[in-house]
Amino acid sequence: MLKNIERSLQKAIKEDAEKKIILLSGPRQCGKTTLSKSLFKKTDYLNYDNVKDRILLKDQSWSRDCDLVVFDELHKMKNWKSWIKGIYDKEGLNPRLLITGSARLDIKKKMGDSLAGRHFQYRLYPFDLKEVKDVVPPKDALTLFLEVGSFPEPFIEKSEKFYQKWKKGHLDLILRQDLLDLVYIKDISSIELLVELLKSRVGSTISYQSLAEDLQKDASTVKRWLQMLENLLIVFKVIPYSENIARSVLKEPKYYFYDVAQVEAGTAARFENFVALTLLKEIHFQEDVNGIPGALHYLKIKGGKEVDFLVVQNKKPQMMIEVKESDFKPSNQFTVFPKFFKKIEMLQLVHRLDRKYDYPVGVKVRPFAEWAANIDFSRPV
Repeated sequence: MLKNIERSLQKAIKEDAEKKIILLSGPRQCGKTTLSKSLFKKTDYLNYDNVKDRILLKDQSWSRDCDLVVFDELHKMKNWKSWIKGIYDKEGLNPRLLITGSARLDIKKKMGDSLAGRHFQYRLYPFDLKEVKDVVPPKDALTLFLEVGSFPEPFIEKSEKFYQKWKKGHLDLILRQDLLDLVYIKDISSIELLVELLKSRVGSTISYQSLAEDLQKDASTVKRWLQMLENLLIVFKVIPYSENIARSVLKEPKYYFYDVAQVEAGTAARFENFVALTLLKEIHFQEDVNGIPGALHYLKIKGGKEVDFLVVQNKKPQMMIEVKESDFKPSNQFTVFPKFFKKIEMLQLVHRLDRKYDYPVGVKVRPFAEWAANIDFSRPV
């Protein structure tokens, strides 16, 4: 099955590899290595975690007689940006250069202009319905995603028993290897507890103070740990949108998992998490491939009125989205927010729905699986 699933980024990365260094980040085991090795016929692959490969990197003795050199986990090398800049400035793209990493490759931080003008950056996430629709019907794929997540290996295995074993090793590897490679942490068990607390609070706003009390830590420590979990691509944060909405906007964030099957807050929360991941992936696809900047937010004002998601592109709100399990009637929440925006699409995405509905008030109700299998934010609203 895997050989039949072409990743959405594949074509764009292959084209851009002719022009710039490619930086490809994404959660561990989401398919970065498989994608990188599939781009060209002859690829030399070096992983910084491998001792023998580290010697080759030190000596700069990889093959030049290939189409592409892949440097995996290179961000763990001290001063890696300056190092790769030296390679590029001396040898150019002969062969082409691709750098992958299972943590955020924060190019703009602590780097000056080391790679300015020399790279294109891409973010690869787990499978989505658009990528797998040609090998698995969207409704069936959605059911499987909610059971075992959308990471390639458990998705292909289609076994919840396999997933339960896989997810423990996956998370342990990130927290006990990747985290310690980046920062010195003494209290790993408290970070593991923080992850467990987040699993039951998906879809709810997060109070740093409340989490701090649960963990018996101070709020600043909890904020720092949450940032680490974001950097390691375990969770992503969705913050409220505030521009053009008065001071009544509440500021607490929400956190979602890249591995949607980790969510323990119930079926509805797990579905909401997958919707959030689908939206984030499409927003980042448009940014990385087409240069359309975007962001994912939610809307909430005092009094409890809330819309689950707001898609923003080019700094303009484009689409308000409500997520429902089976309700095809337009959410009452839509009645509050349109007055804040001149032109905006209102969309209700429903897990269990057999047909489309379009209401006079402007709300479109869509079966999520069908909609997500054809998602495309490049078309202006």
